[in-house]
Amino acid sequence: MENLQPEDKNSKFKKWFKRVGIGGLIFFTVKGIAWLFVFYYGTELFQNCSGK
Repeated sequence: MENLQPEDKNSKFKKWFKRVGIGGLIFFTVKGIAWLFVFYYGTELFQNCSGK
């Protein structure tokens, strides 16, 4: 019974990946990186504003 659980997780990932596809994977990766830049440079901008 314990051997079925990792297979179940793996099949869920495969099912999700087939539904979203490589385009979705690239989109969400780029979106995540873009948000990291927004937060990083946004906080830098506000720190420069309040420091003056």
